[in-house]
This record gives sequence, C-alpha cells and structure tokens, in this order.
Amino acid sequence: MAGVRRLALCICLLVLASLAAGCGGSGSKKPRKRATAQSSSVQASGSRTRGPAQPARLRARVAGRLPAPVQLPAAARLPGGRVLVMGGLSAADVSVSTIDVIKAGRAAVVGRLPAPVHDAAAVALGSRAFLFGGGTGESGTAAIRSVNGAGASALAGMLPAPASDVAAARLGSTAYVVGGYTGTAALRSIVAFRPGSPARAVARLPFPLRYAAVAAVGGRVLVAGGTTGAAARREVLAFDPVRNAVRRLASLPGALTHAAGAAVGGSFYVIGGRTTATGGQTAQVLAVDPATGTVHPAGSLPHPLSDAAAVADGGRILVIGGRDAAGRVSDEIVELKPAR
Repeated sequence: MAGVRRLALCICLLVLASLAAGCGGSGSKKPRKRATAQSSSVQASGSRTRGPAQPARLRARVAGRLPAPVQLPAAARLPGGRVLVMGGLSAADVSVSTIDVIKAGRAAVVGRLPAPVHDAAAVALGSRAFLFGGGTGESGTAAIRSVNGAGASALAGMLPAPASDVAAARLGSTAYVVGGYTGTAALRSIVAFRPGSPARAVARLPFPLRYAAVAAVGGRVLVAGGTTGAAARREVLAFDPVRNAVRRLASLPGALTHAAGAAVGGSFYVIGGRTTATGGQTAQVLAVDPATGTVHPAGSLPHPLSDAAAVADGGRILVIGGRDAAGRVSDEIVELKPAR
C-alpha cells in the first residue's frame, strides 16, 4: 500500500513538473513575440510618417569650358558619353554653325552645320543626334538634320512648318518637338519624328508656346513655362503619347521662360530661366515630381542664367552656355549632381 502511495506521489510530481515547464516555455516565447510585433509596428509607423521621397537636390559646380561662349545652343548626349552642342548665338548675338563635342569634361570643335542656326532643339536617337528647326536670320527652318559624333551632318527630314524657339525630348525611338515660332506666329503643335518616317503633328498645346523647358520622364513629355505672346507662363503640362493628349500637371511658383529642362532620377528639373520674356534671370533649380505634380526647390546654379542647353548625362545634368543677368554670354559647362 505504501508502495502504491509512493508511485502516485511520483506521478503527481512528474505532472506538476511538466506543467511548470510548459508554462515557463510559453512565458519565454510570448515576450519575444510581443517584441517582434512591437518592432514591426515601429518600422511601419516610421515608413508611414516619412511619406514619398522628394526629388533629389542638386549641387552645382563648373565642370568645364566651351571653346567659345554660346547661348541658345542645342545639345544631345550620344552613346559613349559624348555630348554634342550645336549652333546657338555668339557673344555678339550672331548665329553660329559650330558643332562641339564634350567628353570627360573637355570640349572641342568637331565640325560645322551647313548653315548657322540658333534656337533649335536636339535629341539622340540611336547613335546619332537629330537637330530640329532653329532660327536662321529673321526666319526659321523646317530642316531636321542628323549629326554623328564626328560632326558630320545630313538632312534627315522636314518639320511640318518652319520652327525656331523649339524644345524636344525623346521617348523610346521617337522624338517629340514642342511648340516654336515660324517667324510670324507661335506654334501650338507637338510633332513626332522617327528616323525614316515623316514628321507629323500628333497633339496640340492649350496655347501657343515658345522657349519652354521640356524633358521626358515617366513615359510622358513634361513641358514647363515658356512664352505666349509677350508673357511668361507658369504651367507644367504633361503630354501622354499613348493618348496623344495634353493636360495640366502642375504650376511653377512663378512665371518662367527661357529655362532649360532635363530629367534624372525619375524627376523633371527646370533650370534657370527668366521671370519675364525680356529679363529677370534666375539661378533657381526646380524639381517636378511627375507622379504628383509637386514642385520642390532643388538647388541653384552658380549664378542667374537663361538660354542654356541642358542634357542628362548618366546621373547628372550638364548645363551648357547661356546668358547671365548682365547680358554676358557664358562658355561654362555646369554640372548638376544629386547632393548626398
């Protein structure tokens, strides 16, 4: 009988020990689960409070010099890191035919266009740059010229109408030429061009427009500011090539014309420009978020500047030539690079 009681007591002790061990195990696990859940909650809360990332601010520095001062040139980046700079106005306000190439911070003359031209636009399609329109004396030209990295050029097509004061951007294998001036009237057209096919108007701007800042980003062509009549504008327009439709995306903080445009890091940068059609140069760099239309201050140039060319070169922007607030024409190549 005593043996039975001792056996029962042993069983009871074993059961109690098992229960105690089970309670201790679950107790040690629960705090870890709560700590993990708490950590996830903090991380999620942190990501909610940060919100969408803003476009990067850009830091400016003078990275090189052109062979001669120039304003209102056209520029395009070719494969291999070469940037072609074509035409423009000299320091004496005379049209030039020069073709410069910039590579590794150095610029040199590599050729000449068949005739002097200013206020043209350029994009790279494949291994060549294509130069659209431009002013020749008092009138504009409808010529589209292809230019290779060695400075050799050839006629590649014609715009529907003569056009100077134009801007252009590339989406895929198509160049889009925005607005312009025929010599007697400002244009409202957006013209599409592919090498080997005729250029054709595919959309209309809501108003005639010259001297706008233009770049392609997020599958659309964004158009900022510009001049209508004698007034600078502040609208930011978005052209959708799938629908061939133009809509208003945003507003700049103030009217702006003769600014340069380029896109890096998924943002559209509007660089320098004038606050009126005749003056008021600014050094500001603005960033437009193509998804939300939000406009952010994004840095400044070394000095106020209008009528420059801008081209994306990898993760940076090169701002080429231009005119300062005192009327001096620049030979500077300014690098804008995200500040880290």
